[in-house]
Amino acid sequence: MRDLRLLPKVHLHTHLESAIRPATIRELGGEPPARDRPFTGFGKFAEQRATVRALLRDYQHFRRIAVEFCQDEAAEGVRYAEVTFTAAAHGERVDDLTMPLEAVLDGFAVGARRYGVEVRVILDHSRRRSVERLWRTLELATRYPQVVAIGLAGDESYPARPFAEVFPAARDAGLHLVHHAGETAGPESIWEALTVGHADRIGHGIRVLEDPALVTELRKRRIPLEVCPSSNVLLGLVSSLPQHPLPSLVEAGLTITLNTDGETSLTAEYQRAREVFGYSDADLGNLARTSVEASFAPAELKARIGAEIDQWLSS
Repeated sequence: MRDLRLLPKVHLHTHLESAIRPATIRELGGEPPARDRPFTGFGKFAEQRATVRALLRDYQHFRRIAVEFCQDEAAEGVRYAEVTFTAAAHGERVDDLTMPLEAVLDGFAVGARRYGVEVRVILDHSRRRSVERLWRTLELATRYPQVVAIGLAGDESYPARPFAEVFPAARDAGLHLVHHAGETAGPESIWEALTVGHADRIGHGIRVLEDPALVTELRKRRIPLEVCPSSNVLLGLVSSLPQHPLPSLVEAGLTITLNTDGETSLTAEYQRAREVFGYSDADLGNLARTSVEASFAPAELKARIGAEIDQWLSS
């Protein structure tokens, strides 16, 4: 079996605030979240992550976590990542709308030079928050070419329809749309992400198999799902990794990418797929290649990473 750390990877679903190093959280005065036991519900998970986000107070904090993210991803064989970041919420909290995002982009530029990892940003917006904040998120996104998409996240019991006017405006501005759906809510949230949210990709989407018509629609349109097995277990949405629907999603002919949600390393997630689901190196290479194709990376970068995956498989 080949070394999975050396498998060239693309990481499409990870939250910057969830990927902060435990040592950094402690230095900033906080307590790292537990990663070894399930949460009692999404609310408890969100509450704990909000406590971590509140530790980020100045430019150097935001820049630091971005640089460290690049170093950590490079060590896992990641060549390109699209990182979710809640820029407008941070901006409101520190009373400077642009500073958090500009600091993070500065850190990613430093990380690219030092560690060779290209990072682009997806700006997310909690479904529980105002439509006005999503408009501010869109305005922020249009200022920086490093931002490739915006999308809804958070408690999926809150509908996407109130934000319907923002999504066509984002597409007109040249941005992609990536929404969390089918994680804590059922297939109806995925349908809404497609019809109202004009989604180019779906964050999670693990409940799609409950609706055969939706499976057919996603397969026909080749809408990628960003699947994060370990995170689903940590949040108590799936009882255990052996019970996770990842193999069934793949067998259904859906476009599946493997990700972490910021709750583990990407190499560890691939290793668990090998050990728990019996995936061969060819299977894992296909998952890696699907992530490349599902990304918003430039064509030449996709081709280069794809060639590196071929080299890994032939080694």
